[in-house]
Amino acid sequence: MSEVTSALLAGVIVLALVLHLAWLARRSRKRDLAALAGEEARVRAVIADAANVSDGTIGVITWEGSWNGQRVQLRTIVDTLATRKLPARWLSVSLTEKVTVPAIFDMMMRPGSPTTFSNFDHLEHTLPKAPGFPAEAILRTDKRGARFPQSLIASHIEIFTEGRAKELLITPNGVRIVWLLAEAERARYGVFRQAEFGGTALDPALIERLLVSMSALRDAINRHERQAA
Repeated sequence: MSEVTSALLAGVIVLALVLHLAWLARRSRKRDLAALAGEEARVRAVIADAANVSDGTIGVITWEGSWNGQRVQLRTIVDTLATRKLPARWLSVSLTEKVTVPAIFDMMMRPGSPTTFSNFDHLEHTLPKAPGFPAEAILRTDKRGARFPQSLIASHIEIFTEGRAKELLITPNGVRIVWLLAEAERARYGVFRQAEFGGTALDPALIERLLVSMSALRDAINRHERQAA
């Protein structure tokens, strides 16, 4: 085979490879857009005016809107920190309305490694736990000596007994619950280091349930503080 023929053959192979990679990229893009459209439809089944306000952060999709007359935010987060055994996909649901608390109250279940969705590790003060909180929960705040209606809070966190709720955050500006949607498929991640979550989709019933839980907790705290005033 002449050098010219060899060069032409190599060029054809390279061109074919480039075209194949471009086709794979287009297919992946179409699949991602279809998945995003499906997610948005499921979000809007609960938050009718939800708008995608994502800022381009890789692995993070954010929607904002209103639910039962209250401002809410919903975010899906792919956490691929190397300290995790497997990448995880989280659902963060926030009710962004005023809460009568004196500081940040952050309850984290089984804190063991840093996360991409929380500032829990930066809170300096650990709170003693009142009866009723899960044994695996750690409570922290940003203000030494801050007092919270812990017994009241503990009576509104039944959802944390199911093993998938990760964090309850209460601040003067709202309430947030973070929920584990899925962990990456172990075999695929172990071989290809690709985080695939088996087509796990948002569940409108779960979104509604989290919002109802947070709304009831916020109302109970605000009512308690008004009665104590």
